[in-house]
Amino acid sequence: MTVFLKGTEDAPAKIYRLALLDLDGVVYRGADPVEHAAEGIDRAQTLGMRMAYTTNNASRFPNVVADQLRGFGLTLDDGQVITSAVVAARMLRRYLPEGARVLVIGSDHLREQIRINGMVPVDKAADQSEAIIQAWYPELSWQDLAQAAFAIENGARYFTTNKDQTLPREGGMAPGNGAMLQPVILATGKQPEDSAGKPESAMYDEARQLLASSQEEILNVDLCLPVGDRLDTDIEAANRGGYDSMLVLTGVARTPSILTAPAKWRPTYLAEDLRGLAESQPQPSKEADQIWHCGDQTARVDDDGHVTLRALEGGGDPLHDLDAVRACACAIWEYQDCGGDMDSLDLPAFDIGA
Repeated sequence: MTVFLKGTEDAPAKIYRLALLDLDGVVYRGADPVEHAAEGIDRAQTLGMRMAYTTNNASRFPNVVADQLRGFGLTLDDGQVITSAVVAARMLRRYLPEGARVLVIGSDHLREQIRINGMVPVDKAADQSEAIIQAWYPELSWQDLAQAAFAIENGARYFTTNKDQTLPREGGMAPGNGAMLQPVILATGKQPEDSAGKPESAMYDEARQLLASSQEEILNVDLCLPVGDRLDTDIEAANRGGYDSMLVLTGVARTPSILTAPAKWRPTYLAEDLRGLAESQPQPSKEADQIWHCGDQTARVDDDGHVTLRALEGGGDPLHDLDAVRACACAIWEYQDCGGDMDSLDLPAFDIGA
């Protein structure tokens, strides 16, 4: 059964108690803030929503990330920042005994987390590591990748913090950790056993636990809302973990990928930016004529894959209206799940998002 976008009469910030915010492409791009992010977070917090800042980036200490966010005018504690280094070290400890030697291809933050979780970080394959954890960090070099390959060839178990292929930066999209895994995979023929970052749901699950003051206070999944800009990591992780989710159009995802997303990548809500946390979400609905409606916009997909958009009286240009994207997404998802020929689709050229 197709799962479509949901709507809310109240703002999501009134319905969900905790937002699990991705950082790169959602709150910032490198050193620069994302437009309207701080405004949206402030509004949501005023409505009672708490923020957790979750990132697949394992290169920086949480206090450094928190200081950057405070520089954007946000109010938060260091403990609200959950990095994939934190999650990865906790993941490794479940696989490895206390005192296990781990070759760390990553930053000092990742090394510290390995120590905190009772393991010993080492620098070289010759140090007889039982496992290797690979993460992106700015100083990553060929020597690092070579040491990873040597350790794997010597029998070390292979893990990674995340598999993001790209990383939003000030100048555009840069290679992410997933891209940096490929040389090691090609050299050794080995895939990582497990990944701590999204699209695994561990990032969200660990954040709920880490932000609770006691076991009894861990929030249920249905009270938490992951928010991200990537379908294949942020949204898939939410779906794997049974969470509702919100996709914002300030980072990686663009309308063509949203409209043609397979079920595992489909979000619960769409918003242009984080202001959507404090705004009601319109509910798309299908009429008897097979036309999908959302706000003042409609969308229909014919059997031959032709997509028709139309604004109702008072509606604006559909190609510049997020409600038209919402209606169109539901219409195409239904068409796709009913076996429609996706190659025949004439996707609308929406001009919405960053």
